[in-house]
Amino acid sequence: METLKQLLEKPERLAPGHRSCQGCAMPIIVRSILRATDKPVVVANATSCLEVTTTLYPQSSWKVPWIHSLFENAPPTMSGVIAVYEQLKKKKKIKEDIKFIVFGGDGSTYDIGLQSLSGAWERGDDFLYVCYDNEAYQNTGNQRSSATPLGAITTTTPLGKVYKGKLKSRKNIMKIAEAHELPYLAQAGVNNWVDLHQKAKKAIETNGPTFLNVLSPCVAGWKYDSSLTIEIAKLAAETCFWPLYEIEDGKYKLNYKPAKKLPIKEFIKSQGRFKHLLKPKNKNILDSLQSEVDRRWADLLKRVERN
Repeated sequence: METLKQLLEKPERLAPGHRSCQGCAMPIIVRSILRATDKPVVVANATSCLEVTTTLYPQSSWKVPWIHSLFENAPPTMSGVIAVYEQLKKKKKIKEDIKFIVFGGDGSTYDIGLQSLSGAWERGDDFLYVCYDNEAYQNTGNQRSSATPLGAITTTTPLGKVYKGKLKSRKNIMKIAEAHELPYLAQAGVNNWVDLHQKAKKAIETNGPTFLNVLSPCVAGWKYDSSLTIEIAKLAAETCFWPLYEIEDGKYKLNYKPAKKLPIKEFIKSQGRFKHLLKPKNKNILDSLQSEVDRRWADLLKRVERN
């Protein structure tokens, strides 16, 4: 395992000076993952906050080959890149061992691009897909996605007399990915850089399609002070809203178990998108969210114990 000093001495593959919001977790995620390998890397990027903030014409923050694709087709775009690479390698026109990474937000991962991502996984295309999950379509104005949690306020699930935020639970994308029998998939957060680095390294070095789902707190959409990004990600793990675990060759491994599981209220109370859940009249929604977290956590523990 490399030390923090060694990691920080590695050349940056995502340059500073991009347009992401102050306190945004997204650049931390990208920089951490790109540091997980010393091999040449090619990146594909679905339409998203990451694409918009790092490639404002005529400038780019990317120091690696980078290709932009639409919301829905970054995975097959990378599949095409890999097909060309494999042919060029057969013809000995390329000798380097190149790694391929796709970045997408939850909108392109959980929703718009799920069909093409599923196809790439089914074909066994050899790339790491990273979802930085900020739990809404933040790039286009904080509309709800299927990753948006129960009770969260977005522009399309507003707070009113009838609706009290989103009425549906978030999609479990990890179970969908697991159903494709990927050799490696994991869930991580920006609060634990060692865990994120190790998972990224393992995912990149594993042959075949791999998947990382990383919680990416969003200052603008979640409505919290920009200094609290790491703390909020930490609380997501401490409340078991966002467990840190991995699935390797079908076997579950829990990477972090809180010494004392905190109530979900501790995670949501500093976020404006959940402020209404702290009022007594909306306690039923808060209780439902807590029940969902408890149920999913218990299910995860059972799966870990079965290994």
